[in-house]
Amino acid sequence: MPQSLAKVLVHIVYSTKRRHPWLRDEEIRRQLYAYKATILRNNVDTPALIIGGFEDHIHALCLLSRKFAIKDVIEEAKTETTKWIKKQGPQYADFHWQSGYGIFSVSESNVEQVKRYIANQAEHHKKMSFQDEFRKLCKRHGVEIDERYVGD
Repeated sequence: MPQSLAKVLVHIVYSTKRRHPWLRDEEIRRQLYAYKATILRNNVDTPALIIGGFEDHIHALCLLSRKFAIKDVIEEAKTETTKWIKKQGPQYADFHWQSGYGIFSVSESNVEQVKRYIANQAEHHKKMSFQDEFRKLCKRHGVEIDERYVGD
């Protein structure tokens, strides 16, 4: 076959360092999501279908590039968004993302469900903490987690 084709949908999740609520301001979140979408698309060929989150974490549903390793996609997104948010004012000078992340495969048949889930994060987190949400995602995808790092 003379061409290389791929369509790999992934749900990426990670939090702020120690889940500090750096992202309380809805306008900062909106701008952050737009900036992250640009970084994913332009820098690592991984277009986002939707980006959302809450005060202490971020979700993205993306078409994973076949040209970049997962770790490089995550590193680029975290590094560039950290630089960006620190420029948004002195109150963000100590901003950091957690060192880890979760990335989960998404089947084509579940894309709309995952989009709704990401779009409704504010409502979702009235009932569930990020840690419990992350545990649930890992369990659903058969991923074992080390509880020592859930609170990173």
